[in-house]
Amino acid sequence: MDDLLLIIGGPQGSGLETSAIVLTRAFGEKGYNVVADREYHSNIRGRHSYTHMRISVDERYSLAFPVDLFVGMSVESVFTHFMDISENGYFVVDTAFLEQRIDRIVSMEPSVKRRLRKQMQELGVGDRVEDILRFLENRGVNTIKLSYVGYLRMLAKKYDISPRRISRYMSGIAIAVVAALTGIDLESVVDGLRARLSGREELVEHNRYLIERVMDYIQGSYGSPLKLDPPKKLKNEVLVVTGNEAVAIGKILGGLRVQTYYPITPAADESLYLEEKMLLKANSKNLGGIVVFQTEDEIAAITAAIGAALAGARASTTTSGPGFSLMVEGFGWAGINEVPIVVTYYQRGGPSTGMPTRGAQSDLFFALYAGHGEFARIVLSSGDHMEALIDAVDAFNFAERFQVPVIHLLDKFIANSTATVPIPDLSKIRIERGSIVEGGVDYKRFSKDSIVSPRAKLGSNSIMWYTGDEHDEYGHISEDPVNRIEMYEKRIRKMELIDREIPDAKKAVLYGDKNPNIVLIGWGYTKCPAIDAIRKLEDKYSIAYLHIKLLAPLPSSLIRGILREDRILIGVEHSYEVQIASLIRMKSGIHIPHLVAKYTGRPIYENELVDAVERIVENKEKRVVLSYGE
Repeated sequence: MDDLLLIIGGPQGSGLETSAIVLTRAFGEKGYNVVADREYHSNIRGRHSYTHMRISVDERYSLAFPVDLFVGMSVESVFTHFMDISENGYFVVDTAFLEQRIDRIVSMEPSVKRRLRKQMQELGVGDRVEDILRFLENRGVNTIKLSYVGYLRMLAKKYDISPRRISRYMSGIAIAVVAALTGIDLESVVDGLRARLSGREELVEHNRYLIERVMDYIQGSYGSPLKLDPPKKLKNEVLVVTGNEAVAIGKILGGLRVQTYYPITPAADESLYLEEKMLLKANSKNLGGIVVFQTEDEIAAITAAIGAALAGARASTTTSGPGFSLMVEGFGWAGINEVPIVVTYYQRGGPSTGMPTRGAQSDLFFALYAGHGEFARIVLSSGDHMEALIDAVDAFNFAERFQVPVIHLLDKFIANSTATVPIPDLSKIRIERGSIVEGGVDYKRFSKDSIVSPRAKLGSNSIMWYTGDEHDEYGHISEDPVNRIEMYEKRIRKMELIDREIPDAKKAVLYGDKNPNIVLIGWGYTKCPAIDAIRKLEDKYSIAYLHIKLLAPLPSSLIRGILREDRILIGVEHSYEVQIASLIRMKSGIHIPHLVAKYTGRPIYENELVDAVERIVENKEKRVVLSYGE
C-alpha cells in the first residue's frame, strides 16, 4: 500500500503525543511522509483524545477518513471511532474492554453518548464493546484483541515498576501494534524513543522490552498486512516538528532576540520550545542568546515586545484569540509609532474562551482590523509546516523593512500537528533589517522625506519621542490638521509600498491546473486538504487551488487575474462565514458564489472536501457545511 491512515485513541494524558512523535520519527527515518494531528479536550487528564496519522510514500498534506488501523487505549475511544474504520482495516482493543458498556463510560459527554447510542441502535449494534467487534467483523474488518494489562504486568515484573507508574507505558503498546502491522523494524522505533526520551535511557530500555514483546506476538499471529511500499523519494534528512516548533525554528533563523508571552493554548508550546533553545550554539561556539519572557498578562507581553523592538532587538510575542483581544491597544500603539514587532497569532475556536484546544480560521477580520483608527499592518498566513518556518523569517524582515507591526496568522491545526519536513536551505534565508541609522542631534524619527523613515535605536546617540498621540516628525504631540494629513497618509501609504515590493510568490500561489475551470480559494491550513483534494479530482475536473498567503495588504490585482467570472469559484475556510470570500469581494469586487465551511473545531478532511466539490459542481449547491470528525 502507498498510503496508510490510522488513529490511536485514549484518555488525555496517556502518552498519545509520545506515540505520534515516536512513530513519526520511525517512519520519517525510512523516508516516508508523515502528518499527525492531535485532537484533545481542554482538561488535563482523562477525557477522550486521539492522534490521527497519515503515512505515505509521497507527499500528502492532510488527513482523511476512513482509517486503515485503529488502536483503542480506552473504552470511550472504541465507541467513539468504531465507524471510522475501513473495510479490511484493523481494529485493535484490550481484552479487558470486551464486556464494557457505553452507559458505564462516565467520562463521555451525555450528548455524545446519546448520539452514539442512537447510531448503534439504528445499526442494530448492542451496547458492549464485544458487540461492536462482532458488528465490525461482519463488515469485513479485522479485529485484534490484545491483553494490554498482561503485557504491562510482564514489564512491571521484569523491572520492578510500581503499579502507579506502569500506566505510563501504555503508549508503548500502541507504538508496537502500529510498528508490527506496518512492518517497521524495532531499531527505527527505538531511535524514535531515544529522540523523544533523550537522556532517559532507563525508560528507553523499559519501552524497548515492552514493544519487542508486543511486536513479536502481533507479527507472529497476523504478520504485517499494512506494510507500506518503499517511499518514492528517499530523503537524507528531515525535521520532525510540530507547527509551534517550526515557527520557533524560523524565528531563531530569522534573528529573534526577544520573545514575550503569556501562556495560552495553542500558542504556549512555541515559547516553551524557545526556552529550551535560549542559548544558541553552532560548532561548540556560543552565538548569543534569546530572551524568552513570560509576563503577567498579554498586555504586558505586547508592550514588553514593543520596548524590545524600539531598542533594536528583533522582538515578537505569541498568543491566541483571547490573548490578542487584550493586546489590541498595544498593537494600535505600535501602529501609530511604526514599531516593527511580530505577533504570532494561533487561532482557535471562539468567541470568548470558546474551544481552547480546537481549531478555527474565524479570526481573519479581527486580525485585519483590530485596533481603532486606521494604520498600516501586514497579515501573513501559513498553510503548512515549511511555510510556517519560512514565513516566521519573512515576518521579521517585513516588519523591519517597512516599519509596521506584522501578524503571523496561523491556527491550531498547524500548531498541534506533527509532520516530516525537509531541511530548509539555509543559504536562501536572508535577514533584512531595513533602514537603521545612528540618528543625531536633529534626528527626526518620523521624517516625512520618505514613507519608511530612518530608524534609530533607543539608547543610540539620538533624542526621540514616542507617544500614543498624533505627532510631528520628531514625535512631539501635534493636532495640527495639516500635520495630521501628512503623518496619517505617510503611514497608510506603506500598504501601497508593501503591495508593490513583496514578490507575488509570497502573496499567493496557484496549485494544480494553470488554466482551470474550477478554483478553490483559501488560506492557512486549508491548503493541506485542498491540495490533496484537487489531486484526487484532477482526472475528473480541470481544477486548481488558490492559496492566499498575504491577507493584508490583499493582492487584489493578482487575485483578479485568476478568479475570472467564467470559472467555478469555491471559497473554503474553517469558519461559518467563509470570511476570505467576503474579504475578496470587499477588496477586489469578485463574488465567490460557492462556499465550503467547517466550524466544528476539527480540521477539514480530504474525503469530505472532495465530496463537497463534487456536490457543488454536479448539483450546483451554493453552500456545503462539513462536520466529520469527533
